[in-house]
Amino acid sequence: MITSPQNPKLKLIRALQGRAKARRKEKAFLVEGVRLVEEAIAAKWSIRFILYDRTLSERGQKLLKKLRGIEVEEVDAALLKAVSDTENSQGVLAVLNDSQLLIPDTPDFLLILDQIRDPGNLGTLLRTAAAGGVDAVLLPPKTADAFAPKVLRAGMGAHFRLPIISMTWEEIRTQVTDLTVLLAEVEGGVNYTEASLKHACALIIGGEADGASKFAQALAHTKIHIPISEKTESLNAAIAGAILIFEILRQRGVQKNFPA
Repeated sequence: MITSPQNPKLKLIRALQGRAKARRKEKAFLVEGVRLVEEAIAAKWSIRFILYDRTLSERGQKLLKKLRGIEVEEVDAALLKAVSDTENSQGVLAVLNDSQLLIPDTPDFLLILDQIRDPGNLGTLLRTAAAGGVDAVLLPPKTADAFAPKVLRAGMGAHFRLPIISMTWEEIRTQVTDLTVLLAEVEGGVNYTEASLKHACALIIGGEADGASKFAQALAHTKIHIPISEKTESLNAAIAGAILIFEILRQRGVQKNFPA
């Protein structure tokens, strides 16, 4: 059992809880809670180690007992709570290796999240992208780190099912060469229900505060908007993204629980 706050594993966890720079240096990130650990295991993600304490639920204990070939160690409950990023720790966390999923060779639906800085919005957009069958999410400069703890919690396992790649704008330009680039705007351009969204495309969602950058503006072929009440300034970025992602699916005739 780990009983010292100076334990190397706890030091690593504290570093991963902090800046993106530390996560890049260690080539690792951190997930907390039974659900995210389950998602990582189900995806056969590379797990460096798992720590738990006596407060772990029966569901969590059963999960850990089934594991083979993964280092699992108990920690003093007070120490684990001290390094937790959540208000109410679930008694388990895991350090995962940074092994990104690859973009398909011929993607026909990419999502570009430009200057999305709020962790909750970014995580929600990633979760929606995974649910909506997006091939990959591209993150240009000035977008929040997708592997920050709060983003991972909001993503609810999307990180293990969806390629999420940080790129420069020049790299993004090369990636979307064969796609129609759509830019979501607050107003102007085409009403999203009247736009033709059946073709292979890359959808850009701009940030909450500043909207889309000049690089996104220059890359776009078509601008689309969601009509809203004059009394409302704009939609939340995550909500707007969800509406547009599922409108693209609807127009393509992809049937889940909604009509084509």
